[in-house]
Amino acid sequence: MKKTLHIDETTLQEAKDACGASTDTETVRLGLQALIRHAAYQRLRRLRGSEKTAADVPRRREEPGTKKKTVA
Repeated sequence: MKKTLHIDETTLQEAKDACGASTDTETVRLGLQALIRHAAYQRLRRLRGSEKTAADVPRRREEPGTKKKTVA
């Protein structure tokens, strides 16, 4: 899909340098993806502690200091 955007050249160059993108299109795509991730993170933070009956989730990793020793 093609869109025409009016973006300040300095802002676009700073964004391109910050994300390491090689093209303007890649810069805009990476910026939009970061915005989407940030919005999802904010929604998740708002849910924190809202489920009163939630049980603790068991961890898959072992506690530090209880690693299994392998025999060679």
